[in-house]
This record gives sequence, C-alpha cells and structure tokens, in this order.
Amino acid sequence: MKLWTLTTFYAASLLIFSGCGGVKPTPQKEAIIDKTLPVVTLTQNGIFADINAIAFEWESIKEERVKGFYIYKAMKDSNLTKSDYYDTVNSRFSTHYVDRNIEPDTKYSYYFKTFSDKAESQKTAPIYVNSLPVMESVSWIHSIQNMPRSAKILWRPHTNQKVKAYIIERRTLKEDAWSEIATLEGRLNAEYIDVDLQDNTVYMYRVKVLTFDNITSTPSQMVKVVTKELPAEVTNIVATKDLPRKIELTWDKSTAKDFSLYYVYRSEKVDGSYTLVAKLHNNIFVDKIEEDAKEYFYRVSVVDVDELESKYKEKTIQGKTLSKPKTPAILEAKIIQNRVELVWSKADQRAVSYVLLKVSRKGWFEKVSQEIRGIKTEQYRDTNIEPNTTYYYQVFAVDVNSIRSQPTLQVELKSAEVLDIPAPQTRSVEKEEEVVLPKAETLNKDIVIPTKDFN
Repeated sequence: MKLWTLTTFYAASLLIFSGCGGVKPTPQKEAIIDKTLPVVTLTQNGIFADINAIAFEWESIKEERVKGFYIYKAMKDSNLTKSDYYDTVNSRFSTHYVDRNIEPDTKYSYYFKTFSDKAESQKTAPIYVNSLPVMESVSWIHSIQNMPRSAKILWRPHTNQKVKAYIIERRTLKEDAWSEIATLEGRLNAEYIDVDLQDNTVYMYRVKVLTFDNITSTPSQMVKVVTKELPAEVTNIVATKDLPRKIELTWDKSTAKDFSLYYVYRSEKVDGSYTLVAKLHNNIFVDKIEEDAKEYFYRVSVVDVDELESKYKEKTIQGKTLSKPKTPAILEAKIIQNRVELVWSKADQRAVSYVLLKVSRKGWFEKVSQEIRGIKTEQYRDTNIEPNTTYYYQVFAVDVNSIRSQPTLQVELKSAEVLDIPAPQTRSVEKEEEVVLPKAETLNKDIVIPTKDFN
C-alpha cells in the first residue's frame, strides 16, 4: 500500500509541476519575515521515504498572499541555514513535493517556508527523514560444478514486485574487480548459464536485482564454480618403422571415466599442418600407405563425452613404412656366342629373389620390354638373343614382402650381325645344356650335317 501511495504521489507531483512553468523565485538575502503568513503543516502521513526519493505532503494553503514554498535541505545532522536553500515550489495550490536527489540509507533534514511577493513565513521545525537502504539481492543462490567450459548459476526469484531484472557479475581469482556479464529481464528468471569459459578454471559469481525505477540492490552471496578439467593426455605412443606399406600406432589406454574417442592427427612434417585422419575407440591405429620408406608424424588426443579434447600438440611421434631393399650392382655383362651372361651382387640380405628387366631394340622404333621374375641367384644366362639387336638390362632386388629395390644402372649390349651358333630356345639357368662338339678323332670322317642347322 505504501508503494502504491508513493507512486501515485510521484505522478500527482509531476502533473502539478508541469503546469507551473516560469522562473522559480529564490529566497532574498535579507528576507523579511512576516509572522502572519501561514506555515507549512505536514499531513498525518506526510512523509514518504524510498531508496532514491523522499516525498512530502502538506495541508493546502488558503491564504491568497502565498505564492509558493521554499524548501531547505541538509544531509545527516547538519544545521539548516539560509545557505541550505534547495528548491522552490512555485504555486500555493501545490501540496506535494518529491526530492529525487537521494542516496540510499542516508539521513536528511528539511524545513519549509511559504513566501509572498514581499516576505517569507516563519520556518517549520526541522524534519528528519532517513532514506531506505538499498534492496537486498536474492536470498538464495547456487552453482553447478564441473561443467565443460561453462557454468550454471541458480537462484530463488526475488519476492519484491518492483524487480524487473537480474544483473550477473563474475570475476576470476586473478581479477580484483567484478565484471557485469549479463542482465536477465523478468523477475521470475532463476538461472544463468555462462559459456566459452577456460578449462579447469575457478570463476566466482554474484547477482544483483534491478528495479523498475533503476535501483540496484546489494550483491548476493558469492558462489564459486570450477569448470571441467581436460582429459589426461595419452602416454607411451609408439609408431612402427619396419612394416611394409603401413604404419602402426599404439598407446596406453585412457583411464578417463567419461572417455569417448581417440583422435589421430597426421602431418608430413614435424612442424607442419596436422590433419585429423581417424576417430577410434581402440588404442591402435593402422595407417595403410601405398609407398615405401614413406615418413609421417602423428599426434593422438583423448576426447571425453562432453567433447573436451586433451592436449596433444606437445607429443609427436614419427612413423615410417618399410624402405626398399638396397639396389644390387651388375658386376658382369657380356655376350658369348648366342647368349648374354649377367652377374650382379647381393647388396641386401632381405633380397629373396630378383627381377630382370630386358629391353630389346632393332632400328629406331621397334622396341620390346620384358620382365623376367623369380630369379633366385645372382646371375642369369639369357639365351633368347637375336642378331643385330641392342639389349638393355636392369636388375631389381625383391624382398619377402614383394617390395622391389630401385633398379640397377642400365647396361647395354649389342649382338653381332650374324651369330656363330643358332640360338636355342630360352631355358632355365639351372638346366641349360651345353653344346657338345664332335671329338677330335672323328674330324677326318665324313659328317653329314643337315642344311637347316647351318646359320
């Protein structure tokens, strides 16, 4: 009821003052006191105090000589003097005055005079008024802990109907001053969620209420929030360097209770740009790569159910696919009659077989390539030779994983225009038959050789 009366009082005062324009008179330095002028008398409930305003109501003045009222004001227990003149009500018909220049919970003293064209009335006795203290904030406030990069604040809605909003303030342990981070409109609002916070960080919050007449309450009790910690980093990461065309990564299992996934990142350079290549539930990753001796750098992180990701940029592991076998060297290459003899070194113990690349060329355009695989020794006899032909040979070493070495340097051989002995069919090196010539004692006898066997 008191709030409603004071609000109505404000409205009435504004209507009265708005109709009283012109320059307000002020007390004279040497004022004439006319004891016959009526003195201001407050009504029975003529004083209204609020947080930021004090209002007065007095009995109406019938004396026509009265032109208005002088108001004197001082703070606390100051003695009022003429120098404490404060304001003028420039109409004898006014019966209300509102002072809005008020500090909360402060004691003021007032007195009033009426004035005519030539004199002033006697002053009233001092009137002491104490403004209301600042409104208290919400009576109960609570915080929710261990949220991922966020904090939740709850409170009980304020019971005062004048409350129109809540002001949320925050600070960290490193900050001395409070910062206003949000204003929530509506008295019945009861929670606020703060986002984009740092991991594993302490934040403190408090709430103030704001009234419709822009009065801010005292702050509420402070509450503390600790945001969720990042998952622990992975440990004991190992990457292989000897597997054929793949790199295998392993690491210790995460002990996080709310573990969700592992993220695997890869880069071609240790300080290059890392790309997410896998999301896994198991602590093993096999990277299949179609290159030999290919090198990559890896980083692995732990992600929990709230999508918080552990630190991972400080731990980088290098992996590499199995390199090619060492390249052999051709030690001997020559044409003997109708065959080519090739001998090479065994440069790598990993070599289990060899591949011979043979290219034959007649003229400028006729060129034939052939791969001879599965050679188990470090030599080869090629009996498939034609006259007047250039041959090029290269050798590859092959390991048990079918990985080939780089080729040897190319050797070039050219057959004669006419071979001495007809070229037999191509045979295996291990079972090649020797050509048996007639014995010396039979040379004087007649030997018939079919014409088709001559060159």
